[in-house]
Amino acid sequence: MGSLRRAVAIHNERVKLFSGFLNAIGLGLIGFAVLRPLTLNFAEASSLTFIWGLAGLFLHGISHYVLRMLRTEDNT
Repeated sequence: MGSLRRAVAIHNERVKLFSGFLNAIGLGLIGFAVLRPLTLNFAEASSLTFIWGLAGLFLHGISHYVLRMLRTEDNT
């Protein structure tokens, strides 16, 4: 029973780490590709800014979806 508990804990930590990675990349994209051009010069904002912003939001949303893969000892 102890090895099952350990396997579930390891799996959950890896899932949380991957979710955090995707979240950080997504928020970094939003910050660098959207907020930076908007604060420097609003006229520099283009459709590419919008596309990169959507990509960041997509990765942020996927990070929430990845957290659904967390396991308990009941549903291994």
